[in-house]
Amino acid sequence: MRMIVCSCNIISKQEIEEVIIELLQDDPWRLIVPGVVYHAMNARGKCCGCFPGVVDIIVATTQKFHEEQQTPSAEIICFMDKLKKHHDACETARMIARHRQLKTRKQA
Repeated sequence: MRMIVCSCNIISKQEIEEVIIELLQDDPWRLIVPGVVYHAMNARGKCCGCFPGVVDIIVATTQKFHEEQQTPSAEIICFMDKLKKHHDACETARMIARHRQLKTRKQA
């Protein structure tokens, strides 16, 4: 069964995983974010509601990729920590933007 992650672009989890693996094969330490994945698929985020799920897929796929490549655990942990910090910063920025948007609507 094909699990659709992005309903705006009709993109499946498997398609996202395949793109991530291709990107990692080109550069195993590249920081991959949803925009990079979508660009590689000639798509763009529309509502961006799927981005948190795409980040989860990126994290899991990246970790699995490095485990299969037998990358030393210390290197994987360091990289995953950097990825998590980036994700957390994006989530914080998104929450702040959402709060400002709601505040603006209430004032209007």
